[in-house]
Amino acid sequence: MVLAAEWTFGDFFWSVLVVFSWVILVYFVIMVLIDIFRRRDINGWVKALWVIFVVLVPWFGVLVYLITQHDGWAQRNTREAARERDELRQAVGFSVADELDKLDRMKGEGKLSDDEYQRLRGQLVG
Repeated sequence: MVLAAEWTFGDFFWSVLVVFSWVILVYFVIMVLIDIFRRRDINGWVKALWVIFVVLVPWFGVLVYLITQHDGWAQRNTREAARERDELRQAVGFSVADELDKLDRMKGEGKLSDDEYQRLRGQLVG
């Protein structure tokens, strides 16, 4: 039985570090597996090989996946976020024309400076 008196600060710190590293590993493995299964650019066999690799050697598998697939992962996440944003805009009735009209009114009322107006207008149009 381990008593509190037998534990040093180093033991505690090491235990916290180990638990933290396991939590990070589980998070990364889940994120990599989600990305693998969402991909449409690879076939099922390649997905299966990635899953086996990530499950059998998790730290190394996750690191290799992050190094070799980081550009595609970022692009897929950006496309997914844009798609979800567009779906949300359609669900709540967002219209760029309506938002531009609101910006014009706010600028006319003096609630927005020219810089703020141009920045927000650029976000809506671009």
